[in-house]
Amino acid sequence: MTAIGALTVILHTHLPYVRLAGRWPHGEEWIHEALSESYIPLLRSFYQLRAEGVPFRLTISFTPVLCEQLSDPLVLEHFETYLSERIAAAKRDIALFATDGPHPNGHLYYLAHNHKEWLQGVRQAYEQQFKRDIVGAFRLLQDEGYLEIATSAATHAYLPLLAEDGTLRAQLQAAIANYERHFGRRPRSIWLPECGYRPAFVDDEGRLRQGFEALLQELGLTLFFAEAHTISGGRQPDLSDSVGPYGSMARRYVIPPSPELPARAASTFQAYWVGDSADPQGKATQVTVIGRNWQVGQQVWSSEWGYPGDFDYREFHKRAASSGLPYWRVTGANVPLDAKDVYHPDWAACKVEQHAEHYIHLIGDLLRDQQQQTQRYSLVAVSYDTELFGHWWFEGVAWLEQVLRLVATVPQIDMLTAHEYLALHPPQQTLQLPESSWGAGGSHFTWDNPQVRWMWPPIHQAEARMVALARRFSDPAPLERQALNQAARELFLLLCSDWQFLITTGQAREYASQRFQQHLERFEALAEQLERGQIHADELARLMEQDKLLPEMDYRWFAES
Repeated sequence: MTAIGALTVILHTHLPYVRLAGRWPHGEEWIHEALSESYIPLLRSFYQLRAEGVPFRLTISFTPVLCEQLSDPLVLEHFETYLSERIAAAKRDIALFATDGPHPNGHLYYLAHNHKEWLQGVRQAYEQQFKRDIVGAFRLLQDEGYLEIATSAATHAYLPLLAEDGTLRAQLQAAIANYERHFGRRPRSIWLPECGYRPAFVDDEGRLRQGFEALLQELGLTLFFAEAHTISGGRQPDLSDSVGPYGSMARRYVIPPSPELPARAASTFQAYWVGDSADPQGKATQVTVIGRNWQVGQQVWSSEWGYPGDFDYREFHKRAASSGLPYWRVTGANVPLDAKDVYHPDWAACKVEQHAEHYIHLIGDLLRDQQQQTQRYSLVAVSYDTELFGHWWFEGVAWLEQVLRLVATVPQIDMLTAHEYLALHPPQQTLQLPESSWGAGGSHFTWDNPQVRWMWPPIHQAEARMVALARRFSDPAPLERQALNQAARELFLLLCSDWQFLITTGQAREYASQRFQQHLERFEALAEQLERGQIHADELARLMEQDKLLPEMDYRWFAES
């Protein structure tokens, strides 16, 4: 039977730089949780499928700032301590719930054993199967053709709101250089942070600022991803029921809707060349955009009518006071935490099977409808944060594994990476894209609202100052070069979009504000020393150890136009 379309799954993998920047409740434990609950379990699933001979295909992006932390000996040493602490906590719960006969705590005793065995399995996989090299384990899957690994901006800066094209270029140049070091090749695709896109425009100083597609083409990045309304027009649907912090943010604000984009015949069932937004004729670049399918995507993103909200899945928010481990299930809609029922793994496993089958049927129905309407081979592209699987939705890893296993048995659906799809079915049309994101309202609101607007003037001032330094120091002494590169690192960390996101969503407002101020102060101190010609070597060495990332950093990227 001939395939009528393809499924492309895109996972975006990012966490901010938290090395030596706190542990619990905010800081390095974000990395440790993601490793133990998402990254290592996903790798175990992928390697299991590989062992079974399942020809799965997946597109996954990694930000350079995350790759640096996943490869950092200190972060990994702390991760091993974290795993030992979690295993010890499960053992304490086993002793707490122990009973010699029928007892109300008997099921909790069983669940505590499950926690211990699961955590020990994660540790064994980390140490023995993947040899403590998480990035290398993903790299091997790309080398063998199972994965296409995309890059992203170096520290996940929200690119549309940057004031200097030199900063934009530096974020991308650093990303490419970092990718080459970690994955042994140049990247071809990029996840623009938050799907934030900006066309060409003339700024307040009369400068023509190029659209992102022009710079991507220049740097050899030939594919990026966008939200559905960016492709087809209209407004982005409501995000208020999304799993994780997205939904909580939507409940905290009355989000002004972005202007409704003109509807057009384009759809997310095809890929498109991106027209040069600086060209009135919209001449096509060699850059392609793929939009995510909203209907299929929300089956996983929605906490209300999507899979993660099923009553038999594990409840994320309720934890045991004794250990911080979860022992309860969602139970029902709007059930308060103190009324949650205990978790039953076998019930959840049945739902995983049902939901994976439903997902495949939904994709097949959509592709058949498109084939009947257009007589064309179509694409269903779905994109998710990687941490949604395992961390926010515990059963999500098993669900994704089953989806990949099932789709490989359906001859009507090809399972392809993004570039495999483009190689077989290159774009036939060109689109000029509007300014947009996949954030609330489809606009910049999440990163530019009354709660965070105070952050942008110092960011723009720091950008201009870094560009001026890069142009001034054409032939620096060795110590000056070190200071220039470290100033660039501090600016990169200042630009991390997570600081605005954490404040807007209310997840870690004080922590994010503090981190923002710290990196601003460190940048300004280094910039002042460079401008005065008085570099404090001891202070520089301390900062180079504390904010230790991107060894390929080259401050001269900021001077390029």
